[in-house]
Amino acid sequence: MIPLVAGPRPLVMGVVNVTPDSFSDGGEWFEPEAAVAHGRELLAAGADLIDVGGESTRPGAERPSVEEELRRVVPVVRALADEGAVISIDTMRASVAAAAVDAGAAIINDVSAGLADGEMAALAAQAGIPFIAMHWRGHSTDMQSRAVYDDVVVDVCRELQERVEALQDSGIDPVNIVLDPGFGFAKTAEHNWALLRSLDEVVALGHPVLVGTSRKTFLGRLGRPAGADPKPPTERDLSTAVTSFHAARCGAWAVRVHDVAATIEALDVADALKGPDAEEHA
Repeated sequence: MIPLVAGPRPLVMGVVNVTPDSFSDGGEWFEPEAAVAHGRELLAAGADLIDVGGESTRPGAERPSVEEELRRVVPVVRALADEGAVISIDTMRASVAAAAVDAGAAIINDVSAGLADGEMAALAAQAGIPFIAMHWRGHSTDMQSRAVYDDVVVDVCRELQERVEALQDSGIDPVNIVLDPGFGFAKTAEHNWALLRSLDEVVALGHPVLVGTSRKTFLGRLGRPAGADPKPPTERDLSTAVTSFHAARCGAWAVRVHDVAATIEALDVADALKGPDAEEHA
């Protein structure tokens, strides 16, 4: 089983989007066979976990029906889990999470932290498996209108702590709660950079922390003139690798990425800079 204590380097969670409208890969892995093959590629590249999701959470995205989300993810979860992969199911719906757990998923990754579905916390408590709770202020259709903070670091940490308390009250064992500051969700580029600079404050909340900056738009705007379109998602992997390096230095438990190989290389560099004690990871 995947440990929930931050180790000498973050675990690497590879992303498999089984959606036709993902911001990062445009539906390249939409068919189950392609998604399973991609999961195998990520594992071969060194991923520790595979995060399977059937709902796009890009800004403005509409939600699929429950039936469609189930059709997308369950066969992929089952196939990869049957091959021994540790699978995280990326969903805001308790019914989808339950079906995925039955199919072999070992982690629930809910970007709404249980707020989108009132049955999710009870399901996670009953399953007794790790539950990733992301900072969330609303669905993709209007979340950017909620990107208003007095102090984004203070506010996000407070709201995450409030969710931890609510999840514990719902029966989830605190040792099973993982936190995600929610980069790109109801946050401007300035908010994302502020959270990255203060990532150690999120880690200090005392729970494992998942960092998911991979290919986010704020990285695509780096080096671009004001008003210009951001770089395409697949051209943001170098910037993502640098944020993975930063996450490692801050004590993150895991990083969620699309390009596993580049991230592992960045983590190797972070290990090498620690000195001789990191040689075993080289």
